[in-house]
Amino acid sequence: MTLGTEILTVKLKPREEDRLQAGHSWVFSNEIDKVEGTPTAGALAVAVNANGTPLGVGFYHPNSLIAWRMVSRKVENVDHEFFKEKLAKAIALRERFYPGSDSYRLCFGESDGLPGLVVDRYRDVLVLQVLSAGIEARLDVVAGALTELLHPKGIFLKNDHPARGLEGLKQETRVLEGDVPPRVTIDVDGLQFITPIAEGQKTGFYFDQRDNRARVAPYAVGRQVLDLYCYTGAFALQAAKFGAKKVLGLDSSGPAIALARENAALNGLDVDFDEGDAEEVLQTFATTSQPITPDFILLDPPSFVPSKKHLMKALRAYVRLNQMAFKVLPRGGMLATSTCSHHVSREAFLSVLKEAAGKAGKSARLLELGRQSKDHPVLLAMPETEYLHFALVELV
Repeated sequence: MTLGTEILTVKLKPREEDRLQAGHSWVFSNEIDKVEGTPTAGALAVAVNANGTPLGVGFYHPNSLIAWRMVSRKVENVDHEFFKEKLAKAIALRERFYPGSDSYRLCFGESDGLPGLVVDRYRDVLVLQVLSAGIEARLDVVAGALTELLHPKGIFLKNDHPARGLEGLKQETRVLEGDVPPRVTIDVDGLQFITPIAEGQKTGFYFDQRDNRARVAPYAVGRQVLDLYCYTGAFALQAAKFGAKKVLGLDSSGPAIALARENAALNGLDVDFDEGDAEEVLQTFATTSQPITPDFILLDPPSFVPSKKHLMKALRAYVRLNQMAFKVLPRGGMLATSTCSHHVSREAFLSVLKEAAGKAGKSARLLELGRQSKDHPVLLAMPETEYLHFALVELV
């Protein structure tokens, strides 16, 4: 298909096309031989190998380490119909995974063939996060396609992620279209959650742990559960719903705890929530009387790895945190724990748990191993799309 004379051509150096042909979606700046045309941020570009054979069409950025992001392995027009078709396929995938649900991660960037676009659906409100100049330049087209497909009441733009700076994009949060309320109540697997749109963490709700919450819930029956980094209470409420004897959720954010209490009341569940620092709490459990004697700890910390250079320091922090949790738990106790950075491989995550258990003087066995939920698909050839690792271990 003819794309027009304004389309750039990105010519790769010899033998630099192997990763693309294996299924990856990025070309790095040091892999490019030359660019034909006027290179502007977010411009559409056809990538070709050293012999001039087309490899696909994507977004080019002259000042980014990720210089080219593939949107199609065919050379085709990237217009309204293109985005509509891509987004329709993304919606169909979620409806297959979560039939009847109207709240989920609708689009997960590269994994859905739309690099730099995150869309979360909260019933009839959509929250967008744009992380690439290519999507930023076509934001109106993306919004138009979403409106045509779903007819939302409102679309909110939550462009406050620091990764935008890598593409030279400013941070902003605003209503893009329609009417967006400050909070939306959603249903996730039979539980109601009041979700803040503008003020919440990330885009408002952590859909990425949805499958893991369902995975561990049956293990909570009859247990005393301590949920650390609980945010608005999703793990804690799931444990209570499935018959936990007692549940305490802690988070350092006062507004998050306030919402967690509202969510508990909304669902008619008896769960205690309080402000607290996870490491300080775990340290005091060993020395002072506590309102709960946990035999099940949920540990879902934020990412400790802002970039690859921080990886070793972060791994030590993960070891320390999990070691403290292991020390608190009795024999037969369970720890559900996660990391959420693509810089931490699954092998490194399991090594962290092995080291933490050893330093705590505990023996542990692995019961469940998971990743981010299915509405955050992982491309086999693109490890960057897998960022969340989850494990449930039991002390023996």
